[in-house]
Amino acid sequence: MYGIAILLVLLSGLLHSIWNLYTKRSLNKVVFLWLTQLVAILVFTPLTIVEWDISRMTGLGGFMLLFSMLLHGVYVLLLARTYTVGDFSQVYPIMRGTSPLVVPILGTTLLGEHLSSLGWLGVSLIVVSIGFTSNLRWKRDGSASPQSYRAPLLALSVGLCIASYIVVDKIALDYVPAVMLNQATNVGNALLLGLAAIRSRAVKSELKINRKTILLGGILAPGGYMLFLYALSLAPVAQLAPMREIGTVFGTLMGIFLLKEPQGKQRIGTSILITTGVILLAMNS
Repeated sequence: MYGIAILLVLLSGLLHSIWNLYTKRSLNKVVFLWLTQLVAILVFTPLTIVEWDISRMTGLGGFMLLFSMLLHGVYVLLLARTYTVGDFSQVYPIMRGTSPLVVPILGTTLLGEHLSSLGWLGVSLIVVSIGFTSNLRWKRDGSASPQSYRAPLLALSVGLCIASYIVVDKIALDYVPAVMLNQATNVGNALLLGLAAIRSRAVKSELKINRKTILLGGILAPGGYMLFLYALSLAPVAQLAPMREIGTVFGTLMGIFLLKEPQGKQRIGTSILITTGVILLAMNS
């Protein structure tokens, strides 16, 4: 079962990097993400109805479901802002590399899970790569340029949101099926993005230019996360969450070769560090 969980997580990481690439290439990030959430709601509503089960729902379960919706909504708002100011190959590894540090700590301290010294070594390699890919530019007086740390800080905040909602979703799965949880977060995302998207008056232009990727993103984004949720039911979150960051490798390569972003060698080097960390985590079982 652990091997199946690993395969699900790796596939989830690939799908995540693809729809994030679509988001980066969109005209208006907020509008694009809002439209993909509307597509996701429509696509996954039939499956949600089939899987609908409130027999396990309690007061705590309802609270965790609402908390998850809020965290996912804040996540997509920050995601849109991050891709507006930063390179894909720069901010994506930071966003995805933050949670491997935070989630194992939360998983081992709050959920009673265990991570061996080999697993922690893998986590450390992943986290170290964040420093190499942040691309901070320093002034002559030794301080960092405000423009240079804006994107990394936004990416870091996205990573903290990811770490938070993974732990919350792990708990929520004790009360609701993965499909219901995923659909609830789709609704939460759409609600928080909706007002800003409509006010932008860019919905028509986004649909005209990116309607195909909006449809694909509406399937890949929730579909990839559902794979991860199913994997969480098979193995501890402290092991699986860092493995999902293999998507940083895919994201880095896409940013360099598809978006023609700079510093290719350095960012490919950080992706190798992440891959090594993922392998160590896989050996942790």
